[in-house]
Amino acid sequence: MKLRVLSALLLFHFAVVALTWAQQNVPAPAKAFATAPEIAYDSVPNFLKLPTGTYLGEGIGVATNSKGHVFVYTRGGDTSHLYEFDPNGSFVREIGKGLYGFQMAHAVRVDPQDNIWVVDEGTDMVIKFAPDGRVAMLLGRRAEFNGGVRATPPPNTPPPPPQPYRFGRPTDVAWDAAGNIFIADGYTNSRVVKYDKYGRYINSIGTKGTGPGQFNTPHSIQTDANGNVYVADRGNRRIQVLSNDLAVKAVYDNVGAPWALCITPGPHQYLYSSNSNPDNNNSRLNAVSGEIYKMELDGTVLGKFGKAGKQLKEFTTVHAIDCRNGSDLLTAEITGWRVQKLTLHPQVQTSSRQVQTSSR
Repeated sequence: MKLRVLSALLLFHFAVVALTWAQQNVPAPAKAFATAPEIAYDSVPNFLKLPTGTYLGEGIGVATNSKGHVFVYTRGGDTSHLYEFDPNGSFVREIGKGLYGFQMAHAVRVDPQDNIWVVDEGTDMVIKFAPDGRVAMLLGRRAEFNGGVRATPPPNTPPPPPQPYRFGRPTDVAWDAAGNIFIADGYTNSRVVKYDKYGRYINSIGTKGTGPGQFNTPHSIQTDANGNVYVADRGNRRIQVLSNDLAVKAVYDNVGAPWALCITPGPHQYLYSSNSNPDNNNSRLNAVSGEIYKMELDGTVLGKFGKAGKQLKEFTTVHAIDCRNGSDLLTAEITGWRVQKLTLHPQVQTSSRQVQTSSR
């Protein structure tokens, strides 16, 4: 009898320990999902109007210029395509058709001067177009081979030393007020590179890893009005905030798997981050796949919106966000082959801190 009682007590003890451990080790995103307030929003049906016989492939990049024109960088059946639409979603033109630097789209951004920049993962190039569609600057170089995009090296394979003017499957681009260029050199080199406005190399940070200033697929990049740099460190499930000189300032490690970042303009800036690829082994995370966070720049979560799905107002994998117009957002979905135009409703609830941050 005493042995059975002792055994029962031991089992109870282990059960309590296991439950306590599980509660303390719930993945950080799950905590944020449960407490962040919901933001109501609408989506415009069939926003983009493509010419007959023209289709979107994977929704890779979306951006707007100062006139409200929309630029979509998409992976088609043969190559990548860069399309322009007017503010109502009507087709305007295709830019760079047949361009040597187009192979596997990864991002499109528009700078303050309305130049259009595309990042092509397949050719290892970042290409700047003037507003009239003329090629104005090239960074990186397409490898001289015909084998398509290079495969990601096996785990623990050290990449070759990065070079100042060569990229390894880059992912995104941003600028500061002085025109300096910041490139997320993502899949191979796991770094962020800074150039001046003329494309001259200044500095870089990053190797593959989990420590501060290391990255595991830096997938999206943005800058704020003070020149700080925000990097979606997707594989490490965090956002790293860097100074303008590329020193680590903070880490936001409670944002799920950030695929896309966008920072609004204006005197009060907000940060949007898409959690598009939660842990497939955690059912609670699967249930909320596809949501987007609205945050203060210090990491305070103001709210969230969206859920997994293929219908209007649902998201598959959000690969890019444009937030130039504040509460009017555009999202590009890689697995949904579409772009949605969203309007967020005003929030009543005040902000509450939901993101754990650590200063560096």
